[in-house]
Amino acid sequence: MEDQISFARKLRREQTPAERRFWVLLHPWRESGWHFRRQAPIGPFVVDFVCKRNRLVFEIDGDSHYSDDGIERDISRTAYLRRLGYSVLRFTNDDVLGSDEGVFEVLRGVLGEAQAGPSSSPPPTKGRPGGGSFS
Repeated sequence: MEDQISFARKLRREQTPAERRFWVLLHPWRESGWHFRRQAPIGPFVVDFVCKRNRLVFEIDGDSHYSDDGIERDISRTAYLRRLGYSVLRFTNDDVLGSDEGVFEVLRGVLGEAQAGPSSSPPPTKGRPGGGSFS
């Protein structure tokens, strides 16, 4: 367990640009009282972002998730988290970095527009809308 906690701390210190950006996109909900943790241990896994109260996990997937091994690991991880009652929402690094407005809109749909506020919006986007897939 201690190794997993140390690993989670290391991941928090060394977040990817997409993970840092996603944390910013969660800001309106964090300000309104939602509690999210970054790089949080859950069982044998460390998830990118979690809201334990609402049983929501957000994963920001880089290239390693799209190899055969990565896909298998993600299937196993998602199945484990779902058995614990979590919903898992995945975004690619490209979604977060290239379409933050699209990601923000998906978050509004999942977390609720009321908590983010009607005038809340992310910084201007550079890419296409969309992204995110529920597991």
